[in-house]
Amino acid sequence: MKLKTRFAGHPHNRRTARKATKRLKTLAGCLLREVQRKLPEQTLTQHQSDFTFYQRMLNQKRGNKNKFYSLHEPHIYCMSKGKEHKKYEFGTKVSITKTRDSNIVIGAMAFDHNIYDGHSLPAVLEQVKRLARYMPSIGLCDRGYRGKSTIGDTQILIPKPPRKNASQAQLTLARYRFRRRAGIEPVIGHLKSDYRLGRNFLKGMVGDQINVLMAAAAWNFTKWMRSFIFACFLGTDNGHYGTKDIINSLWNCIKYRGVMQISTQAAYAT
Repeated sequence: MKLKTRFAGHPHNRRTARKATKRLKTLAGCLLREVQRKLPEQTLTQHQSDFTFYQRMLNQKRGNKNKFYSLHEPHIYCMSKGKEHKKYEFGTKVSITKTRDSNIVIGAMAFDHNIYDGHSLPAVLEQVKRLARYMPSIGLCDRGYRGKSTIGDTQILIPKPPRKNASQAQLTLARYRFRRRAGIEPVIGHLKSDYRLGRNFLKGMVGDQINVLMAAAAWNFTKWMRSFIFACFLGTDNGHYGTKDIINSLWNCIKYRGVMQISTQAAYAT
């Protein structure tokens, strides 16, 4: 019967899928009531919260607020992406922050609610300050972060039409900044496909946080190992000298140049 609910959006399968879904809900309700009748009173009281959760799952309608989408992960929520090929995603919203030029991930966190992207910036900047020990002066975001132009000492820039009296140097700088901001999109794509950010196998909201942090750490370790191997085998004649140079350059990029301007973007992990 579960197979009949596949491809429910197709006109030829819609009626069959609707009948199968209704039948499944009926069977689930009968099973839940039978278990409640046959369980001892003490066991029923002990697991009352679970039965309340199951009953709410059965009673929820399409237009209800704060619906549950998973029995084993009740904290996940539905997110509208606005894309034709994938209109909705179910999971946890994740914010990824990287340096502008070096593409080093310096911030990664998951949110337990589907908050507006612009409202996530204070928590994101606080994490960047805690990890990098420096507050960036400029944050480059997409138009989904419209709202506040400054948060603390950080100026938030989003793509917008230039002023009529803008000089050519200002136009060139803005174009370069937002071209570099677009570089976070392939970073998120690699994190999803190569570093297991697209599917989380850890339990609960804590598991979501661990998964995104481990994916970001693996990304940074991979960049460091590539630079280390390049310094050892493809760098200068003296391998130790090349290794020291590349480590110092990476640290200086994080400490001084890279964190002055950051790019942040919201991703979705299931």
